[in-house]
Amino acid sequence: MTGTQTAGRRYGGRDAAQRQQERRTRLIQAGLDLFGTAGYASASVKQVCSHAGLTERYFYESFRDREDLLAGVYDELITTIIAETAQAAAAAAPDVDAQLRAGLEVFIRTLAGDARKARLVLIEVVGASPRLEVRRRDVLHEFAAMVAAVVGPLSDPEASSSRLAMTAMSLVGGVNELLVDWTLGHQKATVEELIDLCHTLYIAAYRAISDQL
Repeated sequence: MTGTQTAGRRYGGRDAAQRQQERRTRLIQAGLDLFGTAGYASASVKQVCSHAGLTERYFYESFRDREDLLAGVYDELITTIIAETAQAAAAAAPDVDAQLRAGLEVFIRTLAGDARKARLVLIEVVGASPRLEVRRRDVLHEFAAMVAAVVGPLSDPEASSSRLAMTAMSLVGGVNELLVDWTLGHQKATVEELIDLCHTLYIAAYRAISDQL
């Protein structure tokens, strides 16, 4: 039997590619569970595989090393969060106030509602590696661009793009650090209070900058 025929063999109605994707999904889930609780530094490849119910052979089928898995978990979480945040904001258009609140609510509730996700996205990836630090900074810029896009149609691109970008980055960074503080237990606010505070800051900044756009 050729290698191609072996690779194409179906078990339980699933082909080789589908089975590999299922194993990868199990490893991603195990990574979220362990990195988001015990922490990235404390969770080994062996522990991840045990948690996923897979051998290390299958780990290296999908990931180069533990850092690669952390990057994979982070990317999956961020992809979902960005899509859901953008969708919520778009659904509230064209009211800028409502768009900003809807986006913030989805973002904050997603992280505040799952301690594993909050820890991984806000804490565990920070300084984990040069590669992940570059990715993390890119993500902050992606969120800042999303915020700027809500306000952007009202602005004069030539005159205000730099100021708008800096304002959006300041807001995104501020919310990020507030949630880090909250996740670490330094702030005792409710989720609703976090959303209200962040929305107040966003609207104040929006009103201030819209007069200059």
